[in-house]
Amino acid sequence: MPTRCLLYYITDRSAFPGDEASRRRCLLEKIAEAVRAGVDYIQLREKDLPTQDLESMAREAVCAVREAGELTTDRWPLAPALLINSRTDVALAVGADGVHLRSDDVSPLEVRQIWERTQVSPTLRKSRRVGQPTQGNLHPLIGVSCHTQEDVVQAAADGASFAVFAPVFEKKDAPGTQPTGLAMLEQACRADIPVLALGGVTLGNAHACLAAGAAGIAAIRVFQENEIAQIVRALRG
Repeated sequence: MPTRCLLYYITDRSAFPGDEASRRRCLLEKIAEAVRAGVDYIQLREKDLPTQDLESMAREAVCAVREAGELTTDRWPLAPALLINSRTDVALAVGADGVHLRSDDVSPLEVRQIWERTQVSPTLRKSRRVGQPTQGNLHPLIGVSCHTQEDVVQAAADGASFAVFAPVFEKKDAPGTQPTGLAMLEQACRADIPVLALGGVTLGNAHACLAAGAAGIAAIRVFQENEIAQIVRALRG
């Protein structure tokens, strides 16, 4: 299990002000900020975008991660891993590090089979456009959303890299959602896989999640509404 608090920034461009172009620009700037601050994972979670727009956004995100990472000389090449929400095809097309799967999504085993088969395909390698990012990574990172201890155990058995357990606390934007609570989080963290806490997590309750056994924290607002470097220092201090 990790020896330090893992941090997972999940994007939501709709939370930024302005028109679509402005929100997109703000999101890319926030991704670069997350890289410089030293988060471990970034999930591009723009689920409302059509495939072509999502691929374009993902390609820009890959470039933003690399460019910011190269400027952060004390960490490069250990820049955060960029995961694409649910879309293995998009992740492969843009050279992302992996995918994040919904609880009702395809199995991590299926993703790994597709990923490995595609990465070694000469046809795919030849079809990549000049200058297109590519990791050439045969072993993708795969996060899985989980809501029960059984979900986490299954994710581990299926070969997921880590699980995101949610919602631990009540969420402001979904007051009717039943939170799992710290006791269920603690049970879930007994599985043989890193478990990150998500859902209503704040600086005020994040350390309770870590005390319950969580390997780290996943969040949208905590990162998007604050200076990420301060959040990183607070959670890892």
